[in-house]
Amino acid sequence: MKLSYFHVAGDVLDGLIPDAAVVIDVLRATTTIAWALNNGAEAVQTFADIDELKERAFQWPESARLLLGERGGKRLEGFDLGNSPVAVVPELVTGKRLFMSTTNGTRSLHRVRNASCLYTMALPNRMAVAKKLLCDQPENIWIVGSGWEGSYSLEDSLAAGALASVLLDNDEDTVHIANDELISALALWDKWKGDREGCLRKASHGQRLVGLGNHDDDFRFCSELDILEILPCQEEIGVLRAG
Repeated sequence: MKLSYFHVAGDVLDGLIPDAAVVIDVLRATTTIAWALNNGAEAVQTFADIDELKERAFQWPESARLLLGERGGKRLEGFDLGNSPVAVVPELVTGKRLFMSTTNGTRSLHRVRNASCLYTMALPNRMAVAKKLLCDQPENIWIVGSGWEGSYSLEDSLAAGALASVLLDNDEDTVHIANDELISALALWDKWKGDREGCLRKASHGQRLVGLGNHDDDFRFCSELDILEILPCQEEIGVLRAG
């Protein structure tokens, strides 16, 4: 397996399609997706464009849908929820389709939507994604971060390093690191793996969330490691279900 890491969607190579893509947005889209599916959501349907989201969502029965969205870390006006793993509790999401658009994560998902296999990963479900990749052994794997409005993010690179580390630990003979970005992410993981929440809080987006209010629970949920066995995978373009 050849692993490549791209900091943001804009870094992804044009004209190429990987055997598998793993999209990461630690703060907070892919963490929210993992928790929502773990807590019984029927699916999470993601959109880069808000108008398209509304058009598709309003074709869905009102009793079976929730609108999740944020821009700049703040919930979108008229949406049921923002983008927090704390909010997607079973009593709200069970059996419902979540229509989701965020500042960064849903853009990365859109960018690699044509990948042969597409998964989302956050720190809580790292091992579930790793087990799937180790089982299937795809030849080329792209790990795609989400960053912040096209710029590098510390927390997504931390998670990319976390995934690469566990893959190497379990299958060093066949796992190959293909670019310097992932070597750097591995070094970052080695430095911060014992203080994941500290890394998230130190990151620029973590500081942005601190400035918006009390997000202590979000930081706790987003920094947990290997506690969810959920594997969010794309079954049709833009629609993620528990695999």
